[in-house]
Amino acid sequence: MTKNQLLELIQNGENSYVEFKRFGVTPASLAKEISALLNMSDEGVILLGVEDDGSISGIPDDLRKVEEWVMNVAQDRILPLFIPLFQTIKMDNGLVVGIISLRSYTSSKPYKAKNGKYWTTYIRVGSTSRTASFEQEGRLYLSASERKYETKPIQDMGIESLDMSRIENFFRSFLKISIPERNELFEWQKILLNSDLLTDLGDNRICTTVAGLLLFGSNPYRRLSQSGITAFAFPKNDKDYNITEEERIRGPVVSLFSENGDIIETGVIDRAVEFVHRNMGGDAWLEGGRRIVKKSLPLDAVREAIINAVTHRDYAYAGTDIELSLYANRLEVISPGIPPNGVTVEKMKQGFVRVTRNSLINDILQKYDYVDHAGMGVRLRIVETMYKHNGTEPDLVVEPDRFKVCLWKSQ
Repeated sequence: MTKNQLLELIQNGENSYVEFKRFGVTPASLAKEISALLNMSDEGVILLGVEDDGSISGIPDDLRKVEEWVMNVAQDRILPLFIPLFQTIKMDNGLVVGIISLRSYTSSKPYKAKNGKYWTTYIRVGSTSRTASFEQEGRLYLSASERKYETKPIQDMGIESLDMSRIENFFRSFLKISIPERNELFEWQKILLNSDLLTDLGDNRICTTVAGLLLFGSNPYRRLSQSGITAFAFPKNDKDYNITEEERIRGPVVSLFSENGDIIETGVIDRAVEFVHRNMGGDAWLEGGRRIVKKSLPLDAVREAIINAVTHRDYAYAGTDIELSLYANRLEVISPGIPPNGVTVEKMKQGFVRVTRNSLINDILQKYDYVDHAGMGVRLRIVETMYKHNGTEPDLVVEPDRFKVCLWKSQ
């Protein structure tokens, strides 16, 4: 933006696409305006250091700190993850105006701003920002439904960011199709574009999608800070500084398999299952001359709880791992985001769920047999398996901004 363009914006005043903000506003106030502008247009701008009447009050001289503050507000207080463009222009009177340029994606709407403990959707009405009504928020979700977050482009990550060993493994061993040689990148691009693991931005700009990077990325965490699992093992029934084991599980979601189905290199799902297996404990006794060992939790139920968290979590919640906590008396698996509209705990338990937030991720994990094809995983692999194992019923709990599964150990 040039100085003349800036002066023209200020002269025209605030409107549906332009907001004036004096420096010194609270992070919550700035996040509210960002959310509203992102939701109501493809492009918007916030002029930092400009009063409501258009007079210029400026921003502090330490421009690097101002930019860092703006970026921290966007990263910590806006969902899904959004990074604005920030520039400054020095006016003739020596005062500096900060320009926060916003460009939104329909597939990511609604953008939410942190409002206390909760995340609120704001919209722009003329030159003011206000809380969206239920119907207005619903229309934003509807407009985004044509392209889900999982197919959103990761613009600076191309085919080179994918683990081609896993890609080849998937198409050859699980889809049973012939594949090109690894160096035939053009052919691979066509296959991966058709699979929505890559997306075309135009002008020969081809990049990975969120799902492509999550499932098959060489290092997904580099661009998707919400792509991992944080696992803890506690010796007692509550969180404690005395942790038995802690692991930050990073990498592609799926494992790399041999032709006969053995795991060559574990992915996030299988590493999380292994963590629980080695830390869960159990009972052992003798029957005649034979030693019997019974683990405190059935691995089928553990595996299903972890797979569900990975498959159905809301990946728009940036910087938030799935949390896996193993206590003396239970396992908790906590995934960010509440279940999609229409999905209830009772429907999960009865096996009546056919809705998924991440349909592409779900479909690919079905091909690997991670996911139950009939949507009966919770009922058969969690509820019934836990009852057969130790007579307990798992807790499935919808909490603000997250969903928790609790499996109770044998006592």
